[in-house]
Parts: sequence; structure tokens; C-alpha cells
Amino acid sequence: MTSRSEPRILQFCHGYDGPFLDCARQYASLFQGSGYKVTTVFLTGAPDPQVAAGCASDEVLFLGFSSKAVRGLKLGAIRALRRIAAERQFAFCIAHRFKPIYVALLATGLPVIGVHHAFGDYQRKGRQLFANLFAKRLSLLGVSDAVRDDMRRCLPKWPAERIQTLYNRIDIQALQAALVPRAEARQALGLGPQAWVVGNVGRLHPDKDQATLLRGFAQALPGLPAGARLAILGKGRLEPVLKALASELGIAGQVDFLGQVPDARRYFQAFDVFALSSDHEPFGMVLLEAMVAGVPVLATACGGAREVVEGVGMLFPLGDAAQLAEGLRHMALLDGQQRTACAEHMLQRLAERFSDQAVREAFWQLPQVRALVEA
Repeated sequence: MTSRSEPRILQFCHGYDGPFLDCARQYASLFQGSGYKVTTVFLTGAPDPQVAAGCASDEVLFLGFSSKAVRGLKLGAIRALRRIAAERQFAFCIAHRFKPIYVALLATGLPVIGVHHAFGDYQRKGRQLFANLFAKRLSLLGVSDAVRDDMRRCLPKWPAERIQTLYNRIDIQALQAALVPRAEARQALGLGPQAWVVGNVGRLHPDKDQATLLRGFAQALPGLPAGARLAILGKGRLEPVLKALASELGIAGQVDFLGQVPDARRYFQAFDVFALSSDHEPFGMVLLEAMVAGVPVLATACGGAREVVEGVGMLFPLGDAAQLAEGLRHMALLDGQQRTACAEHMLQRLAERFSDQAVREAFWQLPQVRALVEA
């Protein structure tokens, strides 16, 4: 059991749904071997021992607030976090998303590094005012240069060194060990063993723009291997609309809507190509997951996806079904040797830029982190 008088880092997260549990793990792992202990606090969500075990943290606390309870002034959350901070010797706080940043700044006197995972978090005048009010204690990280630049545009008076990029990352070896082999993955997903399969994983939501993916696949289909299929993993309110579009395009028989697949990244080797058609993806963790699986990637040339894919995959303009189709046809021509070379190139990119080790080294060189450590 660790002493609470040891120097600690407070990591404050909104919740642990979706990708945010792994985000907690990613940031806690930055402090391995640093001499700091990490206390991770979740604002919402019931206590869960599996979540606690997956955080890579020395201590995990659950405040247990509902989404409704953290609207408005969030006074209960502020009081709860203030008690936690009073009992521990925190050096600084890493807070994910705006609500935890807000609570951390009002509940403590700690320096706060705010991590933003989406565009537009500081477009509101009220949030700009709040950030400016606490500018001496607050610095910001975006999960991509695209998110970073969006924040810099919204906070033009901030020095550039106060708003930096720290990429999302992936535990390459752990995911490789968890991958389901191709034949088993296809069987689990109900995909034929011989089909040439384009994969897509994401919510069926306008932001993911699967409509362009369907149109591009339909245009590419005559030039793809016989029996080619499009497999879409995910659920959302657009499912009936997208199924109707597939019927309208005459490809309903070649498109598989597979719904929500738990831990879908384990099944990526079922795909011959991974295509992401998202509208301004802030980063695109699914791209890293496809790259770990050795699957060639095709993505929109905007947002953080460009930063992940450029140089190791293919890009097409947002909403351009014709260019997406051309990319699919090109991918279909890759032979075994070319696919192997592509997989090796992607793994090299992952290790150099998106691995835990690479990002840990980048984190400790960030101006705001160096200033806090040297203070």
C-alpha cells in the first residue's frame, strides 16, 4: 500500500465509457518510473473493480455522480474533489475534457493540464472566459495537431507553448497478443472465408459519414474482387437511413451491418482494408488499431486522421465518394509482398509516434510539463 504523503499526480476523468478507460491507462502509464504515484478519479460511473484494474494507476476513486448531477455549477463534485485533494500531496492535475477541468480548477489550487479529445471545446464565449480567468494555472493538450490548432484559434491570446499536442497511443504488444486470427475473426463476425472485405468501425452517426463510405463502395464494386463485401461494425440512429441507402445503391446484398461488437479491435484481421470516412475525426484510435493488425488503411484527409495515416496509408477528400472508390480499387491490387511491406511500415510508424514509449518521451519534453517538474 502506498503512502498518501508521497508526491502524486491527480488524474481526473469524466467517465470510463468507450475509449476513456484506455485514455486513463495511457496517461497513468506516463508516470511509470518517474517517482510519482497516480490517483485516478472518475467523476461519473459506478465503482467497478475491472475499471480500477485497467487504469494502470496506484489508486482509483469513483465519485459516482450521474450525468444529471454534473450539470450546472457542479458544487457536489467540487466539494468531493476538494476533500480528495486535501488528503493527498498532489503535484499537479491532468483533467480530461472540459467538465473535469472546470471542477479541478475550482476545487483545488493545483496546476491543471487539460486534455481535449474533440473539436470546438472552446468555441463558447463562456468557456473562453473561464480558460482566460485560470490561464496562470491551466495549460492545454490536444490529442492531435488539428485539435491543438482548433484551441489556439479559440484562445488567440494564449502563448503557443501553453497549448500543445500529445497524441493518443496504443499498447502495440498487448493488442497484438489479443488479436483473433483472420479465419476465426471472420467466423465470429459471420464473414465468408474467401471474401475481400472492407471494414469500418464506428457509431452510425453523421460525424462518421458512412453514407460516403457506402457510395464509394458502390462505385468501386465493379473493380473489386468478386464477392467483395463492406462490413460496418457499430450501432446508432442512422442505421435505418444507411440500410435504405445501401438498398437504393443496389449493394444491400454486399453490405453487412454487424451492430455493436464488444472489443471490436480484436477482430480487425478479418478485414482486407480498413476505411474511415469520418467528418473531421479529432484523432481516430481505430486507425491505430487497424495498423496494429496490419490492415491497410484509407481515411479522410482532415482532422487528426491525416496525421495518423499520411505516409503509411491512403487519404481522400472529405465526402468524396469517387476518390474513396479509387482508393479501394488501388488497395484491391496490392499483392502479398506489398501488404507485408505496408504492415511493416505501419508498425514502424506506430512505434515511432504512437506507442506508449514514444509518447512518454514526448510528454516529459512538453514545455508545460517541464515547467511543473522544475518548479
